[in-house]
Amino acid sequence: MHRDEVRVSVDQVRALLADQAPQWADCTVTAVPGAGTVNAIFRIGDGLAARFPLRRADHEQAASRLAAERAAMAEFGVASPFPAPEVLLVGQPGHGYAAAWSVQTWIEGTAPTPTSLQDSDSFAGDLADLISALRQCDTGGRTFDGSNRGGELRSHDAWMQDCIARSEGLADTAAMRRLWNRYRDLPRADPDAMSHTDLIPGNLLVVDGRLVGVIDTGDFRAADPALDLVAAWHLLDESRRAVLRSRLRCDDLQWERGKAWAFEQAAGLVWYYRESNPPMAHLGETTLRRLIDADSAIRTRPG
Repeated sequence: MHRDEVRVSVDQVRALLADQAPQWADCTVTAVPGAGTVNAIFRIGDGLAARFPLRRADHEQAASRLAAERAAMAEFGVASPFPAPEVLLVGQPGHGYAAAWSVQTWIEGTAPTPTSLQDSDSFAGDLADLISALRQCDTGGRTFDGSNRGGELRSHDAWMQDCIARSEGLADTAAMRRLWNRYRDLPRADPDAMSHTDLIPGNLLVVDGRLVGVIDTGDFRAADPALDLVAAWHLLDESRRAVLRSRLRCDDLQWERGKAWAFEQAAGLVWYYRESNPPMAHLGETTLRRLIDADSAIRTRPG
């Protein structure tokens, strides 16, 4: 999926566990297919998972990143009304893997697709409960740290122009330009709130149509409170988006900024993952279609 991607094998994981975590060395190790775009994930027995960053980084960088993730995950676990993984071990390089890695608790459940629960009022309510609880967590005076999504929309303009250009022939780029021309200048009114920062389908776990777990919580931090509203556009149809919006009491500006963050994320998925990760590309296509259809409905509404 990435030019600087590293490969990790089951044999490497077994060897690392034998050296650094012998208490789990006898557990069955299995690769989790299609687990994500950031980490290679291996299930260890029934209750654990080993996560190996896919992008090449030196040990110091990876160890620092994992330490920050561990702290954020612990804080998320306290704030979230739904279970989330806990880091049990940060491992050292070895057996051909050159960076730090981690072992976390495993949360049972299946990730929804962009459309599998789009018409579920109950699921929309679960998402609202999650976002509301995270927003109520004390920021401790922290503000957006200037990395990735969650600050000023206009700072993403160069990236968005590149994404739109690369989407020619893959998506409705005229509509994309129209949307981004409106989104990038949206003002900011709300103070920062604590945010998961990546509420895509693959980071949510469901059983029998209800949310039962949240994963990839290591970027829990202060950001634009509209950022977690991306879940509405990644996962819900029009009626269920209205349920979530009502439960969270979003005003017009916050709701529009939520659209903008969903657009910023989706626009990068279609072209980047078209060949290497079709489910991620499909997520981008689905979200873009929802945003474009919603915009079309507004523009053609009488009066």
